[in-house]
Amino acid sequence: MRSFLFVPADSERKLAKGPASGPDGLILDLEDSVATDRKKVARDMALAYLKSANRTGPKLYVRVNALDTGLTLGDLAIVMQGKPDGIVFPKCVGQANLDLLATYLDAFEAREGIEAGSTRILTIATESAAAILALTAAPAKHARLMGHSWGGEDLMADLGALAKGPSPGVYDDTFLMARTVNLMASVAAGVTAYDTVYPDIKNIEGLRAEAQVARRMGYGGKIAIHPDQVAVIHEVFTPTASEIDWAKRVVATFESNPNAGVLTMDGKMLDKPHLVLARRLLARAG
Repeated sequence: MRSFLFVPADSERKLAKGPASGPDGLILDLEDSVATDRKKVARDMALAYLKSANRTGPKLYVRVNALDTGLTLGDLAIVMQGKPDGIVFPKCVGQANLDLLATYLDAFEAREGIEAGSTRILTIATESAAAILALTAAPAKHARLMGHSWGGEDLMADLGALAKGPSPGVYDDTFLMARTVNLMASVAAGVTAYDTVYPDIKNIEGLRAEAQVARRMGYGGKIAIHPDQVAVIHEVFTPTASEIDWAKRVVATFESNPNAGVLTMDGKMLDKPHLVLARRLLARAG
């Protein structure tokens, strides 16, 4: 999955329009985009959407409220009745938090007759200094985990930072660290790393540039906050025809020479890391 699109769960209009831009995943948001007095309304609207949605479209995830709000269990108690494909877990602080959410999902799946372990988890894993340090010490892993994403807005508040950097997409060292730690933790856990949202929704070229940097780093996708961002994310994170051709030829070269450690192709040296990269490109291509 290359893209997720956030949609406020209490907005009937935005929920209806969400799938039209073609995201790989839709996140029904119960957290930051929903006012406090609308939380219960958003839960009910998310459940209604899950129950009525055409499940041949994007995967349907729900971002619940963070553990420290006291709302997480209530969110899950409602939305798990709609059998979401996954839960987006904000302000996750390392392995202990991930394990706790997974235990909650075990119970709700059993209650609803959902196949055990089928509800996936996407964390937002760097929204506090404690979360970054936890990931650095021990990358969070779980069978339910499908990806880690990083977030800058809440981290900025936690640090007391005045901005994430001098301009959109240009980050100070603390935020570059969060981005890097999230990528490393994702790779160590064997899941996809998702780049953070790009808040300047009218600056499509800025989004493209930030997404290109993320892909060059090793990120596998990016989260959108506006439908117009989805096409650009897909453009950047979909392997090109030439990349796919290169990857297929690398794999074929190694398969034809199974005992070789180093080979040549197109006059250039190939070794095992090239084979790993080629296989990852083909996996991302579908």
